[in-house]
Amino acid sequence: MKKFWIVLAVIAVVLVMAYSSIKGSYNNMVVMQEGVTAQWSQVENVYQRRSDLIPNLVNTVKGYADFEKATLTQVIEARAKATAVNINPEKLDAQSLQTFQNAQSGLSSALSRLMVVVEKYPDLKANQGFLDLQAQLEGTENRITVERQKFNLTAQAYNTFIRTFPKNIFAGMFGFEKKAYFEAEKGAEKAPQVKF
Repeated sequence: MKKFWIVLAVIAVVLVMAYSSIKGSYNNMVVMQEGVTAQWSQVENVYQRRSDLIPNLVNTVKGYADFEKATLTQVIEARAKATAVNINPEKLDAQSLQTFQNAQSGLSSALSRLMVVVEKYPDLKANQGFLDLQAQLEGTENRITVERQKFNLTAQAYNTFIRTFPKNIFAGMFGFEKKAYFEAEKGAEKAPQVKF
C-alpha cells in the first residue's frame, strides 16, 4: 500500500510539473505575441504620421508648382493606396507584410519624385512652412526605420521562442505562428551609381 502512495505522489508531481511547464510556455507565448502586436501598432503609427503630413506638404507645394499637377496627383493617389492597406496583427505573414511594404514603397517613390520637382522652385525651397514640413517628413522617415527595426527584433524574439524545443510543440498545439519580418526592398543591396 505504501508503494501505491509513492507512485501516486510521483505521478502527481510529474503532472504538476508538466502543467506548470505548459502553462508557463503558453503564457510567455501570449506575452511575446502581444509584444509583436504592440510593436506592429507602433510601426503603423509612424506610417500614419507620415501619411498625415502629406496633405500639408501637397498643399504647400501646390501653391508654387502649378505645372506639376501629375506629380501631386501621384502623391495623393499613392497616399490613398498606402492608407487603404490594413493588416490584422494576428496575421502578420510574409504575404500581408509584402502587400503593406509595396503600398508604402509606392508612397515613398511618389514622395521622392515630388522632392525632385521641388528642386525646380527656389521660392518653395526657401518657404519656411515647406522647410518645416520637409524636416518633419525626414524625421518621420527616420522613425519609420527605427520602428521597423524594433518590430523585427520583437518578431525575432517571438519566432525564436516559439520555434525552440519543446515550446514548438506547444506553439503548434495552441496555434502560435511565426511572424514575418520587414525586409529591404529588392535592389537595395546595390549602391546607386552617381554619374556627373
